[in-house]
Amino acid sequence: MPDAAMTASDTPAPGTRLARIWDAPIRLFHWLLLPLIAFSWWSGERHEMEWHRLSGYGILALLVFRIYWGFFGGRTARFAQFLRGPGAALAYLRSQASGRHEPAPGHNPIGGWSVILMLATLVAMVLAGLFAVDVDGLESGPLADYVSFDQGRLASDIHGIIFNLLLALIVLHVAAIFFYTVRLRQNLVGPMIHGRRRTGEQVADVTTSPWRALIGIAIAGACAYAVARGFRL
Repeated sequence: MPDAAMTASDTPAPGTRLARIWDAPIRLFHWLLLPLIAFSWWSGERHEMEWHRLSGYGILALLVFRIYWGFFGGRTARFAQFLRGPGAALAYLRSQASGRHEPAPGHNPIGGWSVILMLATLVAMVLAGLFAVDVDGLESGPLADYVSFDQGRLASDIHGIIFNLLLALIVLHVAAIFFYTVRLRQNLVGPMIHGRRRTGEQVADVTTSPWRALIGIAIAGACAYAVARGFRL
């Protein structure tokens, strides 16, 4: 996500240690979502609509899991941990401007809201795609039967518009990674791969429950399957 992790310099500092700040499910979500978005774009451009739909179901499953994991996942994955008010966001921006910035043990206040914006955009894009109908009425989403043709065409237009918005958010995400790497000397990519960054000793490792992860995977898979069948089980 735009704030994947906040990692300090690779040079060890007194009173710091390598702490696990991202759990495995959140890292897998991140690295599975990226190729699925790219594949969805490719399949849509090539008019390979069967592959496009399958990719969309994969993204849907990931989004359902991420929402579930936002309540039951590791500490840094939970919405309650990183969603802060406007005051916290402004204070964070002021700390950056004054040069007093310190890495957060997870998403910072700005990054937390960027995560929500990205998730909301993805959810809206997928929902529109589920009801979309092409101009000839030959290709459609699995829920297109529940709306009129004109509504399906509108959903298709919205689907494309939101995808362009998503591309803009991805560009901002890459720009943020570049800024933190070059200006603040903080590696955002590495911790989203191995889950660790150097932090204060008072920051405990993030732990997860394998059973909760399995339950989330089951819920996500069931939701994607039901939608793919148009809820006609």
